[in-house]
Amino acid sequence: MASIQKRANGKWRARYRDAEDKEHARHFTLKRDAEQWLATVTASVVRGDYVDPKAGMVTFSQFYKSWSARQVWTHGSRDSFDLIGYGSTFGNVPLLKIKRSHVETWIKTMTNAGLAPQTIGNRLGLARSVFTAAIGDQLIAVDPTRGVKKPRKRHREFTMRIPTGEEVNALLNAADPYFRPAIIMGAFAGLRQGEIAGLQLPDFDFLGRQVYVQRQVQRRSPHPIEIRAPKYNSERVIFLPQSVLTEVSKHLQEFGTYGEDQWLLMGKDGGPIWPRQFGYRFEAAATKAGLDVSSHDLRHFFASGLIAAGCDVVTVQRAMGHKSASVTLDTYSHLWPSAEDRTRNAIESVFAETLADPVRTAESQTGTDLH
Repeated sequence: MASIQKRANGKWRARYRDAEDKEHARHFTLKRDAEQWLATVTASVVRGDYVDPKAGMVTFSQFYKSWSARQVWTHGSRDSFDLIGYGSTFGNVPLLKIKRSHVETWIKTMTNAGLAPQTIGNRLGLARSVFTAAIGDQLIAVDPTRGVKKPRKRHREFTMRIPTGEEVNALLNAADPYFRPAIIMGAFAGLRQGEIAGLQLPDFDFLGRQVYVQRQVQRRSPHPIEIRAPKYNSERVIFLPQSVLTEVSKHLQEFGTYGEDQWLLMGKDGGPIWPRQFGYRFEAAATKAGLDVSSHDLRHFFASGLIAAGCDVVTVQRAMGHKSASVTLDTYSHLWPSAEDRTRNAIESVFAETLADPVRTAESQTGTDLH
């Protein structure tokens, strides 16, 4: 129900009731302004995207506090979101008053502070999640992050560190014998650090020559250790060569497993190896080998090997446990042969085959080898 009435002071009063039957009113000097405003809000009520102006006056941080309390997150995810919910430059601004310019100012502040473009992009994505939740609760109608440009990232080929085969071999030789399976499962199965830490004996199918990636180990100090599903729910099966399984078998024969859950790598009190312990052992091996590499670089080594062997995008995506094929392409597109390379190779093949035909024909006719 909506109406417009002229007041004794000459102004026009526009009134309407929202979907919850609450009355709202606003005064205008001109009747046409009152009519235009009333038409806009009543149309939004009919469409179902109406936003109560008073509800949208809760600040970004206040809304985040109530919304985040309902989320099921890892400790690491909650810490990352808290940086956005309580540390953004618009935290004390009412949701309804946050504009695109506020977000752009925040990005500029982070850039000036020296944060990497990828870090800023990740934080922008987290902020977008909060605004999307506010839209779902009908506190705002528009996401102020929409259309905001992220800082440009450097091309992957200039920032990605892919170890050579010789470097991976040096890393294996330098690692504590007990820790060798961690290097192997990173370089030759593409597992993430937390996924390697989460490996248990039943995950290995020695007859089928495969390993099931079903869990990861996480810990964010001072919180306790967490055992969760892999990142992006990327449970998957990795097909292993016999050489990798042989190395795992040697490890089991020499060191066995740990705890009731039969962890491959030992942590504390029969549990899995902690991320900090994993990092310490990896850094010790890298330092001894004289290499500047990270455990994540081993995943790049694995992916580059699949691509060099001719595997397609979907195959690499599944092996790496990426959320989508687009993530795989965004990360490794520079490693695949370009269309120009494929064209040249195709023509080269046809060219070589064409020149070889007359030679084979002559040989068959004369019965001699003309080479």
